[in-house]
Amino acid sequence: MRIGLYPGTFDPVTLGHTDIIRRAMALVDRLVIGVAINRDKGPLFSLDERVAMLRDECAGITESTGGEILVHPFENLLIDCARDVGANVIVRGLRAVADFEYEFQMVGMNRALDDSVETVFLMADARRQAIASKLVKEIARLGGDVSRFVPPQVAAALKAKYG
Repeated sequence: MRIGLYPGTFDPVTLGHTDIIRRAMALVDRLVIGVAINRDKGPLFSLDERVAMLRDECAGITESTGGEILVHPFENLLIDCARDVGANVIVRGLRAVADFEYEFQMVGMNRALDDSVETVFLMADARRQAIASKLVKEIARLGGDVSRFVPPQVAAALKAKYG
């Protein structure tokens, strides 16, 4: 069985994330969405909220793809999380060259820790390349319309957070 791990903070999940999830499902039998507990980033949404949003969004994706998606919070090293869930592939989404530079370093370190886990990069769909959770939160905080960047339930959750 091909098991992939798609890690991230997902604060909040965006249409860019769901695009990568859909496309990753074509590559693996099971996709584990690793929700990072990153206290340094100070997420807007709690871990439980982020997990719930992802489960809601992934329910429709599993229906359409027939694959299996699990949502798994983690706070350890990414490579240890991959081992914990039995993943042999780490899926990473790329938006721009700046993403690649950071991801390139991460791949090197992860390979040094465990060279049996491959990393696969998926380029974001051209319509989704500018979407970043940080920017979405900023737009929402300032009262802008984020409906083009996030699923409807996430847009409502952002509106509730920012009033």
